[in-house]
Amino acid sequence: MSACGAGGGRGAGPPAGTTPPTAQSPATLPSPALPPVLTRGQARAALITAADLGEAWEPTRGAATWRDEVLKTTAGRTDRPDCRRLLDVLYTEDLFGGSATTAPRATVALDDPDGGAQLHYRITSYRAADIDGTLAWLATLPDACGHFEARAEAARGAARDVRVTALTLPGAGDARGGLRVTVSDARAEETLTVDLVAVRVGDDALSVTNGTLDAPADDATRTAVEVGTERLTEARRQGRAQV
Repeated sequence: MSACGAGGGRGAGPPAGTTPPTAQSPATLPSPALPPVLTRGQARAALITAADLGEAWEPTRGAATWRDEVLKTTAGRTDRPDCRRLLDVLYTEDLFGGSATTAPRATVALDDPDGGAQLHYRITSYRAADIDGTLAWLATLPDACGHFEARAEAARGAARDVRVTALTLPGAGDARGGLRVTVSDARAEETLTVDLVAVRVGDDALSVTNGTLDAPADDATRTAVEVGTERLTEARRQGRAQV
């Protein structure tokens, strides 16, 4: 993940089961009818804006303090491999691998200063089968990492309680997956909540992280997925028309 601003949100609904990442197009086969990747201009055109999320949102003011205070200090600090990978992904936002091949084509960061939330949105061009592999991994995490403990900083650091549940998502794109992760620090009496969502459209993907120390804004996560998928689909359609 790239750096985020302040965190927050509005009302939260109970998380439910993740929509299975079943592709509507054959993810295991090459897609000769599709352009190899979006141009950077096409990817930027597929980004969401603050106006899409509502009046409370604005372009980011900078990295959210909870990113280093909570995510950085717990990233990788558990003896459970999948859970360790999840904590690393939440901090680095490298959901698809973090290599030059999977570097995002376009990104945007938005803040809700009133609620203290920060939302990051990315467009990545990658092989459909590999995107679906990541979505399948996300779907395993509510069972594999439903409830575990992570240590802040060194082994003697404060223990943090981590819970992972599935998010119900709109039926957007060809495949999708989402989680809600809460990291609680009983000593500091605060809880960070982060929604992590990815949607595949052909050989491209959008990913969203929406984090807050307040009640998470379910509507912001859902809107980002719905509007973002529409824009990404249209950018791909225009790209094919220009080939």
